[in-house]
Amino acid sequence: MSESYPISIQGYEKLKKVLKKLTSTDRPAVVSAISTAREHGDLKENAEYHAAKEQQGFIEGRIQELNAKLALANVIDITNLSGEKIVFGATVTFVDVDTDEEKIYQLVGDYESDIEQNKISISSPIARALVGKSVGDTLTIPIPKGKIEIEILEIEFIV
Repeated sequence: MSESYPISIQGYEKLKKVLKKLTSTDRPAVVSAISTAREHGDLKENAEYHAAKEQQGFIEGRIQELNAKLALANVIDITNLSGEKIVFGATVTFVDVDTDEEKIYQLVGDYESDIEQNKISISSPIARALVGKSVGDTLTIPIPKGKIEIEILEIEFIV
């Protein structure tokens, strides 16, 4: 049996919005496309029909996937979090000791990570190394290019 996973309220709402679009817009549209394609005759050589059926399979699979994700979600309100240690939802500012490059990342659920928005998955190597650490801690984190040594500068709980 699958385990629950952490997700922010914003991430949960985003998944619900995607699910609603799939069930209320995309599913009916593909059913209509299948119906229209059927009217064109022989289904064996009807590319329109086969494409619509393939799209229907994708949509139904995605709906099942999202329903399962939502059922297992452990929704966490980041605005209620605080503390001096890094946990899920924390926004962490750290500096690369070698390059003096400062970075800011928020630790979020697997399904809401977005590197362009500086949101990294709680299960990523960097996030796993950060969890439990405090301001002033220095640590070495393995990354695909080797290792980086960082110092934690700030921990915030912001949305």
